[in-house]
Amino acid sequence: MPWNPQDTMQLRLDFVTLALKREIPFSELCQRFGISRQTGYKMLKRYESGGAQALADHSRRPLSSPRISAPELEQHVLQLRDAHPAWGARKLSRRLIDLGLATLAPSTVNSILHRHGRISEKASADACAWQRFERGEPNALWQMDFKGDFALLDQTRCYPLTVLDDHSRFNLVLHACSATDGSTVRARLQWAFEHYGLPAQINTDNGAPWGSPGKPGQVTELAIWLIRLGIRVTYSRPYHPQTNGKEERFHRSLKAEVLNARSFSSQAQIQAELDCWREIYNHQRPHQGIGMATPMTRYRNSPRTMPSTLAPIEYGPDDQVLRVDWNGKVSFRGYRLRVSSALHRMDVAVRANPEIADAYDLYFLHHRLMTFDLNQPDAAR
Repeated sequence: MPWNPQDTMQLRLDFVTLALKREIPFSELCQRFGISRQTGYKMLKRYESGGAQALADHSRRPLSSPRISAPELEQHVLQLRDAHPAWGARKLSRRLIDLGLATLAPSTVNSILHRHGRISEKASADACAWQRFERGEPNALWQMDFKGDFALLDQTRCYPLTVLDDHSRFNLVLHACSATDGSTVRARLQWAFEHYGLPAQINTDNGAPWGSPGKPGQVTELAIWLIRLGIRVTYSRPYHPQTNGKEERFHRSLKAEVLNARSFSSQAQIQAELDCWREIYNHQRPHQGIGMATPMTRYRNSPRTMPSTLAPIEYGPDDQVLRVDWNGKVSFRGYRLRVSSALHRMDVAVRANPEIADAYDLYFLHHRLMTFDLNQPDAAR
């Protein structure tokens, strides 16, 4: 909830009243009101010592300003902001430190930006804090998606393919594609696997070329290739793009810092721009979600290297192995099951479902294709 200047006192009183009731965890209450725990405790202390009047703003204007930033420091801040207009005070503050130019608090940088008209009122209102969970180490999960398409001046369309490491936010693929088919994606992933190794899991959106998880047994050729490489393939919930939240946030930064209000003549030109920005994003740009570190400082290559050939499809001694016919049909105990036609002439395995009587799971290697009940053969899921 934003602190509107017109009702700031009322919001502070509401916060203090709810906090004193102790009905809502303090951290959750602070999050609802859009303030930090430190600020919340400060307001409680002021209220307990002086009542409601103590919650009013105190003047912060000093009698003098002997430590105002030197003009050259302000110029460093402004030049860095002009070079990266979408960066906020925290990123600029950290980047100044990384460059060895100055040690300025984000609040000081913010004051400089305001004083020189570099922050609009709308930008201040739009600023918000993001909180996300992350995997504990690099390459545990990669997120993959296309950033919407747009027209180029040569009459073609560009579909930027992006792949992001969940733990480090390191960008592994940022490629200007002319199509969104599986072979295009596979070529870029092949490059990434050869350079960075294999991840344990890749999460994608729904639909082509990733897969159709809403339809039991359906996988694409791209997903089959990933599964055969030993990668766990998962999908976001339909109509819930926040499942790939870090990818969505990466796309916002890409749009704000590269694509907004710009035209590009060709795939080659946009790729050159993407390559330049990728270097900045991975190695220079402080990332608020990882404590203002740069993604490269948190990333390391996967110990699982890209194999030269795919391993054979093999199953355990207790699995009942079936061969997929043409058109994706599989026969089991007199029932005909339908899986992806991309699995034609490949082996799948049937295993008893441990939780449902008379139900079985159909697997392709480690990937569960569906669960089916012999008592309800049409209710595969």
